[in-house]
Amino acid sequence: DRFETDTLFFVFYYQQGTYQQYLAARALKRQSWRYHKKYMTWFQRHEEPATTTEEFEQGTYVYFDYETGWCQRIKSGFTFEYSYLEDEVSI
Repeated sequence: DRFETDTLFFVFYYQQGTYQQYLAARALKRQSWRYHKKYMTWFQRHEEPATTTEEFEQGTYVYFDYETGWCQRIKSGFTFEYSYLEDEVSI
């Protein structure tokens, strides 16, 4: 079953440490969302990166603002360092 993105974010942030959180993270990743460990939020490319190196990519991203607005926002000129990319979802 496919859940709305907002539902997946709710499960991810409010059911921490559960199997449901793992499933929500997996579903978000299938929708091309990427978890940033430093900012503890989800990012998705808004367009192809302007710059790509082995260490980072830079461009315009959509991110989920769970702290102040519980909404998606756009961030231009953002540098996503791959060292902060969560590759494995742990529970």
